[in-house]
Amino acid sequence: MLLLQEGVLLAVAEKLWGHSPAGLFGYSHMLGGYAGGQAEYLRVPYADVGPIKVPYSLSDEQVLFLSDIFPTGFMAADFCNLKGGETVAIWGCCPVGQFAIKSAFLLGADRVIAIDTVAERIAWAQASGAITLDFNKEDIYDRIQELTNGRGADACIDAVGTEPDLGSGFDAVVDRIKVATLMGTDRPHVLRQAIHCCRNFGTVSIVGVYGGLPDKIPMGSAINRGLTFRMAQTPVQHYLPQLLHRIEKGEIDPSFVITHRATLEEGPELYKTFRAKQDGCIKVVMKP
Repeated sequence: MLLLQEGVLLAVAEKLWGHSPAGLFGYSHMLGGYAGGQAEYLRVPYADVGPIKVPYSLSDEQVLFLSDIFPTGFMAADFCNLKGGETVAIWGCCPVGQFAIKSAFLLGADRVIAIDTVAERIAWAQASGAITLDFNKEDIYDRIQELTNGRGADACIDAVGTEPDLGSGFDAVVDRIKVATLMGTDRPHVLRQAIHCCRNFGTVSIVGVYGGLPDKIPMGSAINRGLTFRMAQTPVQHYLPQLLHRIEKGEIDPSFVITHRATLEEGPELYKTFRAKQDGCIKVVMKP
């Protein structure tokens, strides 16, 4: 029955997206039904080629985030095709966004503009050298125009995706109503703004996840101004060797994102703390 169910749901993915992209951990049966990293047990397919050997000189916490969020943040910046000296705007200062900030600087960006609403995340981005904007207190488009002398950011990264806390404009309200009434699938307010804030012939990099058929995307703006879109679910294996090498060389220590360390027994309470955005809780590492 499981194989039949997976076959049916993979067909749904093909119908929705044109092709089923890949098997992904923790992404329901539409993408293989593989249990995620927070499951009791984890299937490791192709264990003879998938895992990497971690040098003894590195701690567990230094390499832990190679499994997902560091490669995702790095890919977001890598997609921007940075040559050196650019201004990169990043929506979302979650851990993926924080890695995107660090990675943009590693790849040669001169300035990073980081956009969020959570005070702890904003402070975190500032500590990494970013110019920070509070979505709830400033007009983001106007401020980016001001910071770039009317040119727009060379590249814009959407590290938020379909369920933003960001968004109080008319289109954001319409998105929420449409999703709540099953008349829409996504809330792409951030993506729309990233397109508008990007300079002519700039790049929009999308690592925030969208699942269905986001609407009211300003394709007229993108086409007439020659924007390039880069987006993907992260091919982690592609980035592992180079990122491990950067950690070994001391270019970055990914453990900077950890705000809380706990036992498994403390996990349920910390999930609540994280959900309520209390105690500066952004990234938790639980050790058995």
